[in-house]
Amino acid sequence: MSTQTLEKTTARKIERTFKAMPTSDGAGVKLNRVIGRAGLPDLDPFLLLDEFRSEDGADYIAGFPDHPHRGFETVTYMLAGRMRHGDNKGNVGLLGPGSVQWMTAGRGIVHSEMPEQEDGLMQGFQLWVNLPAKDKMTEPRYQDIDPRDIPTLDLAGGVKVKVIAGDVNGTKGAVDTGVTEPTYLDVVLPAGQSFAHPVKLGHNAFVYVYDGSVAVGDQTLVKTELGVLGEGDNVEVVAGDAGAKVLIVAGKPLGEPVARHGPFVMNTMAEIRQAAEDYLAGKF
Repeated sequence: MSTQTLEKTTARKIERTFKAMPTSDGAGVKLNRVIGRAGLPDLDPFLLLDEFRSEDGADYIAGFPDHPHRGFETVTYMLAGRMRHGDNKGNVGLLGPGSVQWMTAGRGIVHSEMPEQEDGLMQGFQLWVNLPAKDKMTEPRYQDIDPRDIPTLDLAGGVKVKVIAGDVNGTKGAVDTGVTEPTYLDVVLPAGQSFAHPVKLGHNAFVYVYDGSVAVGDQTLVKTELGVLGEGDNVEVVAGDAGAKVLIVAGKPLGEPVARHGPFVMNTMAEIRQAAEDYLAGKF
């Protein structure tokens, strides 16, 4: 039975479905890429979504050594394992199970993300969120969120919702968000239970299933599938017989030109070339 319902609303339906694609990044870390691949290069304002999940240290031990970013935000959400962060500004930190790091790269930063374990489960997500042209050269900043500071709602029927960003029933997320007004929810549903959430008209939204299956309207998403949602003012997911664990993400599109090359995302290729020159000149 449904645990959450919304009255007099228009439910969003799935417009397109994408299966995560195995790939590697960093120094050879094996992961599944969902956004930022063929067929779904971006979903304004979201530029990339990767899921990493392995119990084999060989799949992740090489990590992500020093690399630059400019012009967007990276959101790392850990479910299991430990990752050490460090950068050229002297910032260091440890991302453990349940923690979130929301990094605004802005004008430029060089950082690394290295595993602090040699075996055992390493699981989590990295989401890239674009910045508007007016904010691309802002000063870099970090929001390191301890798991205890992420609101978790226990709803009827055993549904649990972690509010990383956005607002659920008046509970605001842990992250101080910007112009893209992102919603980022981690929802765990027992078998047959449902969760409905309002989504602003005009915002782009998707559902990603990382365990089990859910129905969205008359379509079903299974593990490692992402559904791009059409227009409407709410989304409702209903768990299958084995329950489900899903991400529900939405944000205000920027509607600006996107020029990207590797770790740089700007509005023109001239700005991309400038970013590369600045990085090589040690100006990050």
